[in-house]
Amino acid sequence: MLDLSTLEGLPDPQAISVTSEAAALAGIKAVFVDLATASGLDVSGIIDLEGEPGNIQLQVGAFREVLYRAAINDAVKANLLAFAGGADLEHLAAFYDVVKLDGEMDDRLRARTVLAISGRSTAGSEDWYKNAAFRASIRVKDVAVYRVGTGPDIRIAVLATDNFGEPDAALLAAVDAEVQKSSVRVISDRITVLSATSATVNVAADIWLLPTTPMTVFDSLEALMRQALADEGGLGFNLTRSWLVSKLQVPGVQKVSLAAPVVDTIIDDGAAVKLGTVTLTYRGRDR
Repeated sequence: MLDLSTLEGLPDPQAISVTSEAAALAGIKAVFVDLATASGLDVSGIIDLEGEPGNIQLQVGAFREVLYRAAINDAVKANLLAFAGGADLEHLAAFYDVVKLDGEMDDRLRARTVLAISGRSTAGSEDWYKNAAFRASIRVKDVAVYRVGTGPDIRIAVLATDNFGEPDAALLAAVDAEVQKSSVRVISDRITVLSATSATVNVAADIWLLPTTPMTVFDSLEALMRQALADEGGLGFNLTRSWLVSKLQVPGVQKVSLAAPVVDTIIDDGAAVKLGTVTLTYRGRDR
């Protein structure tokens, strides 16, 4: 099945040819010398002279060849999903009934197009519902789709781009409205849309600063850790004690003693961790 990693792993197509101006000039000079020799002209010593009109003309030809090749390369890339961007990508996506959302970046539109391609072959597949969820709002960062048992119950877990991953009621409602459409939901499926952040972890730690570290470093630790989880975490991300310590051990912090959690938090692939209370205690300074 096609996915984004498969697309990104493809080699550059053979139609794309890259050359330098120096290489193009050398090739043109070689052809020119051969043609001149065939006509009884010896230009081997003249053609390399600085300021020689013939040399200048060949340089112009080489420069234009590089421009032509670049234009051809751009035209080829504009028709390939892995390379296209901007309006070119929008036209490719439209072929698969994917319309760019307001504020949507190329990488996200490309990923949705891949989902649309892989999911359209069988209605009700994981990619089918994922594509619908991503289409609901640009605020959808990631989606997990799974079936409960062997029955018709489908769960769609949503991770948000904002609010540290926690989707609000409006986002969940937007996704639910999209996946419940008659053109999306398979008749036999019963769909429930829920937050992917099913595990809440409270953090408590004692912090020691270096002698010259300003208190602003300590004051910023909680926000830095929450943002780090939003950036690096996601579906299936296990929140380990070592990861938490590494995010608190920023420059200027001498020591971190993590009191909670006492064990690593291991979660399923379709779930995400969110931070609950964060209690950081300033214990003084040390070397």
